[in-house]
Amino acid sequence: MALHPGETPMFSANTSRAASIKDLSGIPSNEEEYLRVDTAHPDDDWVETQPLPSGAPSDTEPDDLQIRRQARWKKVRSRTSYYVPGTAWIPNYSVSLLLGDFVAGVTVASILIPQSISYATSLAKLPPLTGLFAAAVPGFIYAILGSSKQLNVGPEASLSLIVGQTVTTLIHSDPHGPPEDAHLVAIAISTIMTFQVGLFTFLLGFVRLGFIDVILSRALLRGFVTAVAVVITVEQIIPMLGLAGLERIVNPTTTPDKVAFIIDNISSINKPTAILSFTTLFLLIFMRTVKRHFTAKHHWVYFIPEIFLTVVVSTLLSSAYRWDKHGISILGDVALSKDDSYFQFPLTDMNLSWFKVTTPTAILLSVIGFLDSLVSAKQNSGRFGYSISLNRELVALGAGNLGASFIPGTLPAFGAITRSKLNAELGGRSQMASLVCSSIVMLAIFFLLPALHFLPKCVLAAIICLVVVGLVQEAPEDIHFFWSLGSWRDLGLMTLTFLLTTLWSVEVGVAVSVTISLLLVVHRSSRARMSILGRVPGTDKWKPIQENPDAEETVPGVLIIRIRESLDFANTSQLKERLRRLELYGMSVHHPGDAPRRQQATVLVFHMSDVESCDASATQIFLELLQTYKTRGVTLYIAHLRDQPMKLFQKAGIAKLLGEEAFQPNIAAVIQRIEAVDLAR
Repeated sequence: MALHPGETPMFSANTSRAASIKDLSGIPSNEEEYLRVDTAHPDDDWVETQPLPSGAPSDTEPDDLQIRRQARWKKVRSRTSYYVPGTAWIPNYSVSLLLGDFVAGVTVASILIPQSISYATSLAKLPPLTGLFAAAVPGFIYAILGSSKQLNVGPEASLSLIVGQTVTTLIHSDPHGPPEDAHLVAIAISTIMTFQVGLFTFLLGFVRLGFIDVILSRALLRGFVTAVAVVITVEQIIPMLGLAGLERIVNPTTTPDKVAFIIDNISSINKPTAILSFTTLFLLIFMRTVKRHFTAKHHWVYFIPEIFLTVVVSTLLSSAYRWDKHGISILGDVALSKDDSYFQFPLTDMNLSWFKVTTPTAILLSVIGFLDSLVSAKQNSGRFGYSISLNRELVALGAGNLGASFIPGTLPAFGAITRSKLNAELGGRSQMASLVCSSIVMLAIFFLLPALHFLPKCVLAAIICLVVVGLVQEAPEDIHFFWSLGSWRDLGLMTLTFLLTTLWSVEVGVAVSVTISLLLVVHRSSRARMSILGRVPGTDKWKPIQENPDAEETVPGVLIIRIRESLDFANTSQLKERLRRLELYGMSVHHPGDAPRRQQATVLVFHMSDVESCDASATQIFLELLQTYKTRGVTLYIAHLRDQPMKLFQKAGIAKLLGEEAFQPNIAAVIQRIEAVDLAR
């Protein structure tokens, strides 16, 4: 009996109870299985002891109808809790978890607020409100629809960087110069990208494509993350040196151009800005080092929000000493749009005018964001022993971004590895921590922003540089690991991703690397696993000769091939060529130009016990292959064939082509048949 992913497996241990109910109610025997499923549900006692919901069965109804309606309600509740996890964890939330969730939510929010402002202003080139709304709205929606208990959803450095690069490129693409309403154009571009990110991510989950994470390897992700760290560092050095105004005039595009820009204009740096920036960065690194040193003995030190404290102290000092009069750029007044409207339908004429040109970037953002979220969600689910649904994650993240797109300019938001890890370490054990965090961010939007008027922008740049440290700290370990294993393909893919991302652009780096990774996956999947079988001396057992040194090919001219997986259109396209190579060269490594090392087979036996399924395209290719061998005069046998492939072989004419004697239950029967034919000759 097939189960929906959200349903609880049923066990036969409750059969006796089902039988007793059947005897009492007089239900026919053909409904016994239905009763077993109903009474085995883990919430069965709840249904019997709790008041029934509106429309639920009453005690005056016949027993069979009451049982049917109970099962229907259980199925509805099971499906609802699967598609909307919030309906499961909110009613059953334990107050004992509240303290840990509250502490985790508050602490993560104290980090997320300045990070979101930094990502919006320094990376995405947008108002700070866009980052804060991206940190609040998707978190609320994810807490209801998401399956990960510790995932913290908000803007990410790499995604914000891509948004900022896209915004800058499109604004400066007009040969007549930037538009007069560049601020509104930037918000329109960000809004339509966030909408597309949400729609694309939601549809991926809706059509159940959560398996797409298999196309990206650890090497590719490490190369991308390391490259993004370098790109972000170069991006932030410019405002940390007080060269942001000059950058808008020169407009360097690629990372090498920006490095050259910094070198050429090193004499134009603003000294107060540079001193403040690098002093702040040094203090942040120092405080983190001290925290790691003392956390083992004094656990409370871990809860000190050094980033939040840095923002508060620098803002107070900037306001008291008017650093803005010394050339230090400050956050200033916060504005969202011309009419200061917080909510707006995302598909306006202005937004739609940028729809097509931003679609490739939106798809890229969706893939990168989902993969980051997936890594974090898997880490926490494995650590705390619960399961997650990749498709539910896609739907939840997509819905969060769709909801956020109704606020003009909001950045794409996905799960963050560092913040989610911090959330778990601080005691977050349910999605309530996400609700607490988003609530505090929302309060900051309406009550805190005016107090941040004098916040130096270079301090935000220093905060982002601190994040970069965490992005690159695992790179040396991965490089050493791949090097020690001699995995040159992984090292090559990592290097290619790094170089393309840093020297060209983030979009090109990821697009080319994902394409190469996808081609490698397709290449591997197009090669059906096969092996040559030989007999173990003194037995009737047949084993792969490359895995068992004792196994021998004892019958001259007979080649026994075991196909080790199901057949489909992808892995059968090269089946003919691979069989030719096995026939002429065996399992040894060879060059296609080498002379054949074996004689052509006169009898070919297919061991197909591992072929659980075979699609129509594979069946057609297999038929053509067998016809080729028949034309060549090769005798063909098939052993251990399962029912599903056998039905297709019969419909396709393979059974008629080979004859009934060609299908044998095992290899021993095939060998007996071959020996009998030889004796008859």
